[in-house]
Amino acid sequence: MYKSPLLLLHGALGAATQFKTLADQLEPYYDIHTINFSGHGQVPFSPNGFNIQVFAAEVLEYLDQHQLDFVHIFGYSMGGYVAMYLARHYPEKIGRVMTLATKYNWNEATAGKEVKQLNPELIAEKVPGFAKLLEERHTSNDWKEVVTRTAQLIEDLGHQSLLKAHDYAQVASPCMLMMGDRDNMVSFTETIEVYRSLPEAQMTILPDTAHPLEKADVPLLAYYIKRFTTQKID
Repeated sequence: MYKSPLLLLHGALGAATQFKTLADQLEPYYDIHTINFSGHGQVPFSPNGFNIQVFAAEVLEYLDQHQLDFVHIFGYSMGGYVAMYLARHYPEKIGRVMTLATKYNWNEATAGKEVKQLNPELIAEKVPGFAKLLEERHTSNDWKEVVTRTAQLIEDLGHQSLLKAHDYAQVASPCMLMMGDRDNMVSFTETIEVYRSLPEAQMTILPDTAHPLEKADVPLLAYYIKRFTTQKID
């Protein structure tokens, strides 16, 4: 039986291993693919840099290696931004795009707020449990370097956002933007603005859901992914 390819893209400081439960729920219905962006999980840092464009190029390379002419994408947080960047610039490769907890509104103020949270020494001191998790997650890299490079990536986005309103207006892929009603990182306002800019879009609010992927109701998330990828778009 043919199953549509579905690629799951992790967020900043994340790794493909975070999708295991979701992938298990979706595997009966899709040809599931996951990758680690360079510098994450067991993948070393790329000599090409540590940014959205590099991560997008790695997705395209993965598609070529696996002979995938097109793929649906579910992107969590930063993974959703990468997915939208791909849909904007490589529409022939991208089917439907679903994002969860993706921050779209990047400027110096919003980036500065996030960068303050990305001090590896403070993380080690104030939240040692999270530091240990990052160390276990990024086994091939120094987790502190991952945090430092992520802070630089976000700072760069604050100075030069890669996706603006006119970019979203050019996205041909049907998109579903999902966010949790308790997300303290992503605002309703920015999500609604992007939703209204996209030519073909839906928006879904997940109840009692904070920003971390681990806080999402996995069966509910799987339901919305299945519903969106199979429904007829007029």
